[in-house]
Amino acid sequence: MRAWLLSAGLGLLLLSQEAAAGTVLIVGDSISAGFGLDTRLGWVSLLEQRLKQEGFADKVVNASISGDTSAGGQARLPALLAEHKPQLVVLELGGNDGLRGQQLTQMQQNLSSMIDNSRAAGAKVLLLGMRLPPNYGERYNKAFSGVYDFLAAQKQVALVPFFLEGVGGHPELMQSDGLHPAAGAQDKLLENVWPTLKPLL
Repeated sequence: MRAWLLSAGLGLLLLSQEAAAGTVLIVGDSISAGFGLDTRLGWVSLLEQRLKQEGFADKVVNASISGDTSAGGQARLPALLAEHKPQLVVLELGGNDGLRGQQLTQMQQNLSSMIDNSRAAGAKVLLLGMRLPPNYGERYNKAFSGVYDFLAAQKQVALVPFFLEGVGGHPELMQSDGLHPAAGAQDKLLENVWPTLKPLL
């Protein structure tokens, strides 16, 4: 009888742990897709390792595509939500919109829609903010980074103000193109995200 009770208790514990495990969906561009890197060295892979180290059973799905824009992410998101049913959606988009000089009002609408759709699907949202190189001009740069601040305030969504903090502008941490973080920067990217991401798990 005692052995049966122990077996039943263990079974319930395993079921409870499985039920508690969620999915973290990363929807981003080349920075999260690990452009120019062995993807096993990218910050998303490091996140998977950190989750295991910290005792989280959550699965990470990396749906990032190099070159993607906020419009592309918005178009892809409904199918991703339906397929993976995430508990947390990390949005790392907008950088390519800015680099192409696209209308920031459209970028804001796209990201806003992605936040709303994610929440409607029952997921929490983490927004990763970006900044542009100084050659884009102070006015455009300020308006660009302001999109993330505005959405975080308006939607009451968690925000990492500058995902590349401590990486962007440091040549030794960037690839030769000056746009994509090198392998040595990936730990720093994770550290920029982790304090805000962890409480959402």
